[in-house]
Amino acid sequence: MILAMNKKIYLVSLGCPKNLIDSEVMLGHLHLNGFQVSQNAEEADILLINTCGFIQSAVEESIDEILQLARLKDDDPAKLLVVSGCLVQRYGLDLAEELPEVDIFIGTDSFRNIIRELGGIKQPQRLILPEPRYIMSSSTPRLISTPPHRAYLKISEGCQNCCTFCLIPQLRGSLRSRQVDDIVREAQKLEAQGVRELTLVAQDLTAYGLDLGRDYPDLTMLMKKILAGCAIPWIRLLYLYPARLSPELLQLMADDPRLLPYLDIPLQHVSPTILKAMNRPFNPAHIHDVIDRVRAIVPQAAIRTTLMVGFPGETENDVKQLENFLQDKQLDHVGIFAYADEEGCAAAGLPGQCRQETKEERLGRLMELQAGISLKKQQKMIGKTEQVLVEGISAETDLLLEGRTRFQAPEIDGRVYITHGRCNAGDLVNVRIAEAFVYDLAGEIMN
Repeated sequence: MILAMNKKIYLVSLGCPKNLIDSEVMLGHLHLNGFQVSQNAEEADILLINTCGFIQSAVEESIDEILQLARLKDDDPAKLLVVSGCLVQRYGLDLAEELPEVDIFIGTDSFRNIIRELGGIKQPQRLILPEPRYIMSSSTPRLISTPPHRAYLKISEGCQNCCTFCLIPQLRGSLRSRQVDDIVREAQKLEAQGVRELTLVAQDLTAYGLDLGRDYPDLTMLMKKILAGCAIPWIRLLYLYPARLSPELLQLMADDPRLLPYLDIPLQHVSPTILKAMNRPFNPAHIHDVIDRVRAIVPQAAIRTTLMVGFPGETENDVKQLENFLQDKQLDHVGIFAYADEEGCAAAGLPGQCRQETKEERLGRLMELQAGISLKKQQKMIGKTEQVLVEGISAETDLLLEGRTRFQAPEIDGRVYITHGRCNAGDLVNVRIAEAFVYDLAGEIMN
């Protein structure tokens, strides 16, 4: 049996924070059962890759990582190679045929049974792909892999939106919301572990509770319970679907400084033609109303969005609407991506496909426009003193510390380089901003 004590496991987690939580759940189960986490793949007994399979670039990254770790089995055939996550849920049967060096494939539901699956490792190569129905709870074992001062909390699983470019409902199943009290208990557990920034994630935060009945609390009520139930100083929300972003939630953000004034609102487009083709249930007027409402109720808020260019049927007029929107709304953070057909999506193979050169030109044009907007907004920060959560020694140079303001989400946005002053990772310090760049800021700690 593989379940002998002191076995070493090496884990690679790819993709989004939601997938990272699944990796942490697997680590939690493994840790409770005597496994040791190793930072060195060569010395590990088990090589575990939790993959992303959302878009083609993520698929390619996952395959490259699998093949790289598979090479270690050439020198040590006793090593076990386990692949889990969205890539398996999407391509499990094909992967099992094409990657015989992998011992176990685990989809997006059975990762919670990692100990049981490893216990049956003496069987031939196995593929575990039940329909995604699982949702974690506060009692689920979890070994936090982020720096100890910050963590993610998943409030729901799956998605009930049916965007034509997206595979998430197929990979993750339908919407499954956790109970309010259970979410609050997990927040309290994370607070007790020293977490100072808690980031709530889901495929769609604003859909929280829709599957639990008419009288069940929505996201605003959940946030009130979390704020009342713990004292974590920074609480951040990611993935707020624009169709359900309520004035009540914005007012709570305006009233309680612990609910950070940061809104990640994935729009994807603003052209009515393209929004309809994407099956996004809102129109340009609603988008403008949402942004204006945010600015009216939470004027200091940073707004982030993602946009997609090159969707089938997109014309120069549609792109011009995106340009006008960016110029008009002056958003703080914008991620822009080129559309690519994804097998299994409703949009795959639609007529009016854009040439790759056209996509790249539109992408570059919009990115250049947004870079100028972002730089001007960043420059307005010069001279201001902002609270910064310190991450530690800078990834750029060990001569500097770095952290983030309320307006910068971890692993997504820029950072603040701290050029003078002493502090520790996890400290909240006041930093006077002295320099501004397109994505990053720099300043010194104020005593």
